[in-house]
Amino acid sequence: MADGPTEGRAAPGLADAASGDGTTRPAAPGVLPQGAGLATGAGRKDPSREAEAGEMPFLDHLEELRWRIFKGLGGVLVCVFVCLFFADWILDTLLLGPTKADFFMYDRLRIDAVSVVLQNRTITGQFFAYFGTVLAVGLVMGSPIILYQTWKFIEPALYPQEKEGMRFAAAFATFFFVLGVSFGYLVITPIALQFFAQFEVSDQITNEFDISRYFSMVLTWAFGAGALFELPVVVTFLAKAGLVTAAVLRAGRKYAVVVILVLGALFTPPDPLSQMLLAVPLLGLYELAILLAASIERRQQKALAREAAAEAKRAADEAA
Repeated sequence: MADGPTEGRAAPGLADAASGDGTTRPAAPGVLPQGAGLATGAGRKDPSREAEAGEMPFLDHLEELRWRIFKGLGGVLVCVFVCLFFADWILDTLLLGPTKADFFMYDRLRIDAVSVVLQNRTITGQFFAYFGTVLAVGLVMGSPIILYQTWKFIEPALYPQEKEGMRFAAAFATFFFVLGVSFGYLVITPIALQFFAQFEVSDQITNEFDISRYFSMVLTWAFGAGALFELPVVVTFLAKAGLVTAAVLRAGRKYAVVVILVLGALFTPPDPLSQMLLAVPLLGLYELAILLAASIERRQQKALAREAAAEAKRAADEAA
């Protein structure tokens, strides 16, 4: 007696296999049909196996980091070699420019400047000032490469929604670093240098500065301001990680003012004018950081609301 059509009927836990005479017989228990592979459900892959297949071993992470470091340093090295061809111009215009009374920023800042006399009192003073300046300029030029390689190293660890808001992170960080270095060199350095050059306790004492100390101070003022100008970038990363909120930054504004004034005193001469010149842009950057944190929070809340609405719609469709 026929049991009806066999289509759509299968024994539990068994798979029908075609025999050579066209009849069907149940396959042996535990044998998967051809093409089933490791699929779970209707053609779906085991997510745990996918995660394991996509994970990079620790040693591969180290290898990737090593190559990113090599590429970043290689880019800086290329920039340094390029700067060597213009070393004379870099030394005379960039390093020694603020020592001349006709430096263009003195007119912009309305400073009655005097020429500064530099002396070399150590054997290696001029050597390190020469190559140190070339290296510093090459580092500024190569900073986008370093930041780009850093971003490419951490990018695979981020989710797509995290990458979306940080796609221009390298350009964002580079912009504020170069802006800070420019501010330190073009504003803080001329004011600080003229302050010390014209400060006298007696007419019998002449101010003549050592080239090594002058070089180290210019680097401190320029790169120190460049590092401090990274405040919005740091806050953006912390806000995306959920470690800082706009409310916390607003509540800590009065403490931030004190910290900024202390930093201004550390990176500028002990006069109120130069301290305020650094403190004012830092306060502006702090307010910008608050706006960035608030913007990130709004985007995250909208994303959560969209996910909740999609989940509710899915649940309603399944219930229907």
